[in-house]
Amino acid sequence: MKIAFIPVSIVSGLLAGFLGKKIFDRVWSLIDKNEPPEPTHRETTWVKLIAALALEGAIFRAVRGAIEHGSRRGFERWTGVWPGEERPESE
Repeated sequence: MKIAFIPVSIVSGLLAGFLGKKIFDRVWSLIDKNEPPEPTHRETTWVKLIAALALEGAIFRAVRGAIEHGSRRGFERWTGVWPGEERPESE
């Protein structure tokens, strides 16, 4: 039954990428009127570049984690099977 979760995982990953990008663009527009710098841009400062990349990564990770966890909860409600680990491993 866990194999049945693969298509759900793919769709939720695509959705997370789309939403993460939209949220980052919205947040960045509150910080700066210019588009966010990319590593390929010559005319940018290190501080601005690193800040943009860190913010983008944090937003993407949070959105991806929330959507993935929610899709797993929905899958469990629908099938009765949790597609993953029950809890983090303890040391």
